[in-house]
Amino acid sequence: MTHPRLCPICRRALGEQEAEKRFHPFCSKRCADVDLGRWLKGNYAIPAVETDDESEEASGESEARDQMGGDPPLRH
Repeated sequence: MTHPRLCPICRRALGEQEAEKRFHPFCSKRCADVDLGRWLKGNYAIPAVETDDESEEASGESEARDQMGGDPPLRH
């Protein structure tokens, strides 16, 4: 049994012809624009987990800056 394709925004079932239209995988320009707006606002994000290696590197960099007397000068 084949499940109907659904618009990821409004969950409307897409017919075979609609699934091949230019707004695929969305049912309309409106739903495509809603999705774009969510991306631009930062609603979609991949959670990041800091590993031990990354935290050691970050702490090593801050220790080196402290020993040098602060942040290095900016290059223009």
